[in-house]
Amino acid sequence: MAEITTELVREYLLQCQGREVELDKLRREFLLDPGSKSWESIRNIMFRLTEQRLVKPSGRRDGVYRVIPQVNPVKVFGTNHKTETFNLRFPRDHETGMEIEIAECVVVRGGDLILIAGVSNYGKTSLAMNFLAENIDINKCVLLGNEFTDADGKPTPRFINRLNAIDWVKWVDDNGEDKFTLMPVQSDFAEYVVKDKLNIIDWINIDTGEHYLIGNVLRDIKRAVGGGGAAIAVIQKSDQSDSGRGGQFTKDFADIELPVDQHGDMESRVTVGKVKEYTKRIIGRSWAFGIFDGGVKLDYFREVKRCPDCHGFKYVKGKGACITCKAIGWIDK
Repeated sequence: MAEITTELVREYLLQCQGREVELDKLRREFLLDPGSKSWESIRNIMFRLTEQRLVKPSGRRDGVYRVIPQVNPVKVFGTNHKTETFNLRFPRDHETGMEIEIAECVVVRGGDLILIAGVSNYGKTSLAMNFLAENIDINKCVLLGNEFTDADGKPTPRFINRLNAIDWVKWVDDNGEDKFTLMPVQSDFAEYVVKDKLNIIDWINIDTGEHYLIGNVLRDIKRAVGGGGAAIAVIQKSDQSDSGRGGQFTKDFADIELPVDQHGDMESRVTVGKVKEYTKRIIGRSWAFGIFDGGVKLDYFREVKRCPDCHGFKYVKGKGACITCKAIGWIDK
């Protein structure tokens, strides 16, 4: 072919933004002959494009370059931007019929990520399913997760039982069609998030055990959901840990963080761990609640605080189990 030029290489690389390219692959792509002037000059072209910040060498002297995604300046003033809140309904107490108090204290905007980090079997999926139920008629909802579909991409019996137990919601429209979209996805969730809809992901795991990568997954989900949607993501949490599996990295991209713990023998407790925008003091406050009817109905939501005698440790030094809180570590506020 004719002699290779910087503009030809630039045009090709702009189609590869965010990916890695190899020098030898570029030579094959452009049908360069060994010994030709272009065979050697493409190395100099890549050097110039490195200076122009179009590519970045791997640093291993292996001829591998990462194509840097191009970013254009964003105009802030002089244009109209959406600033409305996202209409998200929180779960409600089935004893009172009222939304849980957290709803009136936080501000949810388009593009926000709500993170539910819960101890196994103590309500994280119940909260996620209640978010779906309460928003089914006001938001376009998408449900993705590990326990909703089987290997054949069909709804699991347990999932169907949960839907049937949520008997205060009509799951289909007048034509018998599902009111929400169920995606048979169990990994790479950000690739399947539907932009500008309410995406509920229950739950995110890293099979390799590199749980710190959950932070990157949450970042990608948040980017994919768009300014017209929102995401509710569920992850596992160990007992007594302040963060979900993945540690501090899981908090970085959450706009609202809701750790869920065991509360006594029969109840659960949700705490507000992080909020980016709120209407009244909310961070650090906790609510206990019960779960009944197949693990879907939530009741007896009330605010709780650490026991003043045992300070949350359940036992008093030299006295044994705390009498004040009945060894729960918390009392009703």
